[in-house]
Amino acid sequence: MNRPARIESGPEKGKIDALSPVDALANLLADDLKGVEALILERMQSPVGMIPDIASHLIEAGGKRLRPLITLAAAKACGGGGKAALALATAVEFIHTATLLHDDVVDGSTLRRGKTAANLVWGNQSSVLVGDFLFARSFNLMVEAGSIDILDVLARASSTIAEGEVMQLAAAAKGEASRPGYEAIIEAKTAALFSAAAKVGAMASHASPVEVEAMADYGRHLGLAFQLVDDALDYGGVTDMLGKNIGDDFREGKATLPLIIALESGSPDERAFWEHVLTKRHEPQDLARGLELIKRHRGVVRTLEAAQQHADTARDALSVMASSPFVDALADLADYVVQRAN
Repeated sequence: MNRPARIESGPEKGKIDALSPVDALANLLADDLKGVEALILERMQSPVGMIPDIASHLIEAGGKRLRPLITLAAAKACGGGGKAALALATAVEFIHTATLLHDDVVDGSTLRRGKTAANLVWGNQSSVLVGDFLFARSFNLMVEAGSIDILDVLARASSTIAEGEVMQLAAAAKGEASRPGYEAIIEAKTAALFSAAAKVGAMASHASPVEVEAMADYGRHLGLAFQLVDDALDYGGVTDMLGKNIGDDFREGKATLPLIIALESGSPDERAFWEHVLTKRHEPQDLARGLELIKRHRGVVRTLEAAQQHADTARDALSVMASSPFVDALADLADYVVQRAN
């Protein structure tokens, strides 16, 4: 397949065209994406007025629709598309939105996509229940796709996401910080839905088993790269200029890879500091110390190196696919999820 070369290290690293690969993919799938947007609007309606109010507060807040785009692109890359792909892409977006509503309650978040979090506007109970409504709507859409195998894939992904959230809560409560534990959490919380999104797109197009598994592998490694980059960005990424609130994970006692790397590499005194932090006995000024230790042990840089490895594996998974603009766009997307941290 002929694809644009990946941007490597050097003075041009991190530069991307004005039209990002996400936007390019959205343009490529413009008609299908319009169909998904219409289906989202239709299926989030309810005679209970608070339900569409809360759902639209988050759904219309400017998300990139990355996961449904992956479903649509996977379907097209496998020679299909149509109503089943639109229904599944919408189901994937509803699952994602439901998890965000639940996460914001669990984490006590104040902002989501630049807007006041729904739980602060309508309360925790309403946010959780509307999340449940969206999960239920997603299963309606899966049934409409007409495949018990597809239903199984997305149902398993939904339960896995919940397991990942509970694993993360349990680890934070115990002050645990281990690489295997962290990897299990991001596999469940993030990679599972990315993998399912790509896999069901291929399945809806009646792709071969080899193509279906290739798409599942692509989505899994893309999701892992995506989460690793997000966790690096929580400590400022490479440039410290992305406008995120630095240290949210630190303050919430979440042991992500930048912190784990610093812990693994640290002196006894440094490990004592991290134990102090992870048991939530830390003071506001401890964030500066934590950032200094993460920088000293190249926690962010090494996290981004791990993300690039997963992005490369995601791109490689597409090698079994016939060349097409959709396959090329998915390959470019794998590179972009890492480039956004530079």
